[in-house]
Amino acid sequence: MTIELACFDLEGVFVPEIWINVAERTGIDELRLTTRDVADYNELMAHRLRVLDQHGLGLRDVTDVIATLEPLPGAAETLDWVRERFAGVIILSDTFTQFAKPLMAQLGWPTLFCHELEVTDGRISGWRLRQPNQKYEAIKALQGLGFRCVAAGDSYNDTAMLDQADAGILFDPPDRVVAEFPHLPVARGYAALRAELVRASVNRIGD
Repeated sequence: MTIELACFDLEGVFVPEIWINVAERTGIDELRLTTRDVADYNELMAHRLRVLDQHGLGLRDVTDVIATLEPLPGAAETLDWVRERFAGVIILSDTFTQFAKPLMAQLGWPTLFCHELEVTDGRISGWRLRQPNQKYEAIKALQGLGFRCVAAGDSYNDTAMLDQADAGILFDPPDRVVAEFPHLPVARGYAALRAELVRASVNRIGD
């Protein structure tokens, strides 16, 4: 049997978009931008930190919002379904370790590869990428170890990962992403995602 791993983005796939929730709680619309809107991740993060500084907000203000979040309805059950059918589950996310812990606890602690924030006196002063284009590089490295990778994500920053994967799936993406990547299958909702994962697997996993 081929050893298959299932790799997923986090925000917009299993949990709500963190920065949109921060924007809603603080009333700062400038923080609503996500990777669905801005393809360049460094540009997006620089924008976010400028806005936080302008409003005097720090790490605690963001983590207080995250503490109130729950996985999307059906997310935990879908992850359990995937765990039963794939050799492993890995979350490949552009979030940060300082943000992710309470969300990972609610999802049963899947393996997470993400980035790290730089924090100075409670202020988010910068960020350290685990490596550039880390989702793509992670898939490529896992394939180099002999794994077959099936991946799903929702945004521009997932498309390199999805194209590199042995099978890539867009999950509830915005229409503009679908239009730019018409070769990728689209799943709307978890039932459709499970169906696409069944089709993508060479091990004939069942629903």
